[in-house]
Amino acid sequence: MTVIGWLQISLLFLAVLAVVKPLGLYMAQVFSGGRNVFSPIFGPVERGLYAAAGVDPAKEQGWLAYTLSMLAFSLAGFATLYAILRLQAWLPLNPQGFGSVPPDLAFNTAVSFVTNTNWQNYAGETTMSHLSQMLGLTVQNFVSAASGIAMALALTRAFARSAVSTVGNFWVDLTRATLYVLLPLAIVVALAFVAMGLPQTFHASVTATTLEGAQQSIALGPVASQEAIKQLGTNGGGFFNVNAAHPFENPTALSNYLNIFAMLSVSAALLYTFGQFVGNRRQGWAFIAVTFAFLIASAGVVYWAEAAGNPILTALGLDPALGNMEGKEVRFGQAMTALYATVTTGISDGGVNGMPGSFTGLGGLVPMFLIQLGEVLPGGVGSGLYGMVVFAILAVFVAGLMVGRTPELLGKKIESREMKYAMFAVLILPLAILGFTAISAVLPFAVASVGTAGPHGLSEILYAFTSAAGNNGSAFGGLTGNTPWYNTTLGIAMLLGRFAYAVPVLAIAGSIAAKTRVPASKGTFPTDTPLFVGLLIGIILILGGLQFFPALALGPIIEHLAMLSGQTF
Repeated sequence: MTVIGWLQISLLFLAVLAVVKPLGLYMAQVFSGGRNVFSPIFGPVERGLYAAAGVDPAKEQGWLAYTLSMLAFSLAGFATLYAILRLQAWLPLNPQGFGSVPPDLAFNTAVSFVTNTNWQNYAGETTMSHLSQMLGLTVQNFVSAASGIAMALALTRAFARSAVSTVGNFWVDLTRATLYVLLPLAIVVALAFVAMGLPQTFHASVTATTLEGAQQSIALGPVASQEAIKQLGTNGGGFFNVNAAHPFENPTALSNYLNIFAMLSVSAALLYTFGQFVGNRRQGWAFIAVTFAFLIASAGVVYWAEAAGNPILTALGLDPALGNMEGKEVRFGQAMTALYATVTTGISDGGVNGMPGSFTGLGGLVPMFLIQLGEVLPGGVGSGLYGMVVFAILAVFVAGLMVGRTPELLGKKIESREMKYAMFAVLILPLAILGFTAISAVLPFAVASVGTAGPHGLSEILYAFTSAAGNNGSAFGGLTGNTPWYNTTLGIAMLLGRFAYAVPVLAIAGSIAAKTRVPASKGTFPTDTPLFVGLLIGIILILGGLQFFPALALGPIIEHLAMLSGQTF
């Protein structure tokens, strides 16, 4: 580790903190229906969309209607994207002449992008036409992120209001999140990416002559526009197979910095928006403190592990001074690769600028564990916020048990109904991750897809289902996922991770909204103090540790211990 490396990491976090408040206040203004700087531009478009869809923006929905609207919209998005992929060979903007995507891969991909996971069992530059990339994948990058924001807003309003039966209007929240937040930011970031060298063209490829005199075809396409919303919407799906390690997706250290900044900015600012909505900005900062504590500590562990290198290679005579550079780009180095891996798994982005499967045992353990914690650090756009609130509900319940009082969060009593919904939500991840991993680890045709023997092979399977159920999308590598088994099971895990979690969250919103908000008293346990921050960190760690530690012990932990002792498998 070096001082320069830590300076790079520190400056990135400071840059994100600098935009949290202004962006958070702007989003609070947008979602409260106030006039904003983009109202003259997008206001007529917004009203036109409502008129075309027959939506009354003044009419709010109860939690069940809100949930059904979200599910119907997601189902329509899945069907549309699946059709685009299956009909790709006959659709325009296909200069490469790619054929239609096979049924099982089309299912996996459509589910992946609709659930904001963006797991990719294909190489984008050799599978997807420009139309599929733009009309199919990029559109879902916008609306799946906007759906996550909408669900977070429903839960936020539940705590901000008192004794009401509605939580907002899904169609209004979806439209405003897309028009006023994601679209303007994506335009700015895309233009910045173009200036940094990312392609933005309809050309299929360009032919170059290599140093050996051979001819090489280099894939091109509308890369910058997809990269912008990929990061802002915490989607993570790359235009190219190697994602942000590709020089056309992430050419320089500066573009790498912008990638990480874009990933963190909206998700972190939404935590401040929550505090602004509920009338307690300190609550927003408390959530931000939890996320940054985890991210800084995790980045430090990964950076240390990768900078220390691999003792096995050192014993073979490799110079340990450069640490473990396997699977990393020299233009980024250990510090910014470690930070990228930490941020992309602390949120549900899934983009990578290095290969996690090539990290050391400990370096690979941390990103996997961050996903298993529920992707709330600060998590996906919107989904991270409502995941954090679920953990806060569990934390105040534990605090209430310790002092013998009814749990309370932001003036709302947390009772048995909310706890049942919260536990149902948090148990979805271990059910999907551990269940599918266990089955895949014993089925011969599933094990045949594993590229590495021993603990690392188990880690490949475990990481795949962790990434899918956590709606992350990153991969360890080495696992041949483009098979009927993995395309289907990973798709099911993605659906469970998104909707089996979101539905009980929206049920919590409906229950909380109906409760009368009571003022704080001397007996109220404050949830915006360092004490609560520590309690919340403990709850998140304990849930993750108790549920996943045995599986981690069989994979990355034993791999790390073996590496230290010089053993190979």
